[in-house]
Amino acid sequence: MSVPPRSSVIERIPCSVAANSASASSTAAREIADLIRERQAAGTHCVLGLATGSTPTAIYAELVRMHREEGLSFSNVITFNLDEYYPMQREDVQSYYRFMHEHLFDHIDIPEQNVHIPDGTLPIENVAAFCADYEQKIEAAGGIDVQLLGIGRTGHIGFNEPGSDIVSSTRMITLDSVTRVDAAADFFGTENVPRRAITMGVGTIMAARRIIILAFGQNKASIVSRTVEGDICASVPATFLQHHSNTTFLLDSAAASNLTRHDAPWLVTGVLWDEALIRRAVIRLSERRGKAVLKLTDADYNEEGLQSLLAEYGSAYEINLKVFRHLQATLVGWPGGKPKHLKRPGDRPQPFDHIFPKRVICFSPHPDDDVISMGGTLIRLADQNHEVHIAYQTSGNIAVFDEDTRRFMEFVADFNSAFQLNSGKIDQLYEKVHQFLREKESGQVDIREVQQIKGLIRQSEARSGARICGVPADRLHFLNMPFYETGGVKKKPIGEDDVGIIVDLLRKVQPHQIYAAGDLTDPHGTHRVCLKAIFHAYDHCQDDDWRRECEVWLYRGAWQEWPIHQIEMAVPLSPKEVNQKREAIFRHESQKDSALFPGSDSREFWQRAEDRNADTAARYDRLGLAEYQAMEGFVRWDGVWGLDD
Repeated sequence: MSVPPRSSVIERIPCSVAANSASASSTAAREIADLIRERQAAGTHCVLGLATGSTPTAIYAELVRMHREEGLSFSNVITFNLDEYYPMQREDVQSYYRFMHEHLFDHIDIPEQNVHIPDGTLPIENVAAFCADYEQKIEAAGGIDVQLLGIGRTGHIGFNEPGSDIVSSTRMITLDSVTRVDAAADFFGTENVPRRAITMGVGTIMAARRIIILAFGQNKASIVSRTVEGDICASVPATFLQHHSNTTFLLDSAAASNLTRHDAPWLVTGVLWDEALIRRAVIRLSERRGKAVLKLTDADYNEEGLQSLLAEYGSAYEINLKVFRHLQATLVGWPGGKPKHLKRPGDRPQPFDHIFPKRVICFSPHPDDDVISMGGTLIRLADQNHEVHIAYQTSGNIAVFDEDTRRFMEFVADFNSAFQLNSGKIDQLYEKVHQFLREKESGQVDIREVQQIKGLIRQSEARSGARICGVPADRLHFLNMPFYETGGVKKKPIGEDDVGIIVDLLRKVQPHQIYAAGDLTDPHGTHRVCLKAIFHAYDHCQDDDWRRECEVWLYRGAWQEWPIHQIEMAVPLSPKEVNQKREAIFRHESQKDSALFPGSDSREFWQRAEDRNADTAARYDRLGLAEYQAMEGFVRWDGVWGLDD
């Protein structure tokens, strides 16, 4: 953990930054366990305020482990949960009542009467009385000792949406549209997300003696910095925590990345100016001053707090030139390398440049991440005669609308009828599928046949998109990793079968280049799991001969691009290649116009990709580099996992 002194930073809430979410979660679990044991020794009870969602699950898993392996008892613990959707039946898969029992209460010895969760089954006329009683029970228990919190993109804590008052108590609220969009994946569409919820108030939360708020991932970085370093206002309810005397933010490095101590550490403390930090500082300076890198002056450095860098190197020009040359070297028009007869004396050397053509594998977590994230690079690699393979790690079957399933089944039935084919089994399947879809309830897991049909829809789209990029069908690999095939949003942990599938493919292709999704802001977590499986498999092959001449590049997906200072290879795209990439994305028709899981960005995937690629090119241009239509950025994997292992 890195916890700088309060006086050395501009953070208004103390922040503890861990290398990863697992470490941060372990810290929170240990603090809770220590308090439980302390209260047990004193013969008194411990009152916990608990949160739901993906953020606290590792905390609950660690508490369960402590109970099983270390004898941690919860017999003296009283719990109050933050919130619940309304209306919501307890047995529904999205129910917080069910969540808490599956992740914690069913696995520990807490007395049933000590568990309190807002009731989403109540008649509307009884909700106000329930909320008043909830407050009274918290008071009767002596108040909350430790309150766990997550934070939403709008800055909500619990379900206290923007506009909530600092003295608000437990009540029913109307959910913000952003919150409903963020919850859409759990409900198979925004339209299925309840519009209301019951939540503890901000005042209830602020009355807790200790507050631990957790945030993980790049997608939380902006709201974390706003909450910690910004002014207090009701439009960002989490900022009220600045008034609390015993609150700590537990963050992973990604969620902390926008804090000044990480974004511009030289402004808050002394730093060692290594190559990476110099690049970050100079690029930031260039963008803040609105000048190309080579136009920056000593005055620019001094006025933006970079006196120590200038003092160390003595000349703005020398620093500028160093950074400019690095940026120039990242521009690579031949991402797989050139054939010998096209090499020129001035060409910059690349790793394994003596190998041409190269065998390349692009790993795509979902069936469209390949073309969305690096479609232009795939086009270049194929056009430049490299042997390009695409490995689709999951089927993506949960992201297909039921109506698409009906449409394809009707096509098959009509096809058989038109050509007078034997349709007995088709008719049976047709009836089974249509009956299921007619009776299907919101959030219900599809039967196996429907899952298979949806998977085939995604496969056919992937083939078409890859064909646009110049990758033939015999180099496409549909891995259908078992961890994904649950039929629901919640997946299984990766296992030996998942890793083994990738090991087999790596040993079959023996690639010189591997491209993998390093976009860990994927809201469903699939990218993280897929990347972890690739790393495991790559490690498993560490003694294979092909590993000695193989490099791994990480791309970013639909949600964001690599920061410029991190990019190590920027592949420029021509207007023609941009249009070709767009056409490849369009071939994923089930994700076009209205994707089932669009994430927090309202734009279509092709729009996100084009805007992101165009912005990267524009930023390079403003830094003083050559002007291109678009660019795709990559970072070379250095062998360090950087994931929660």
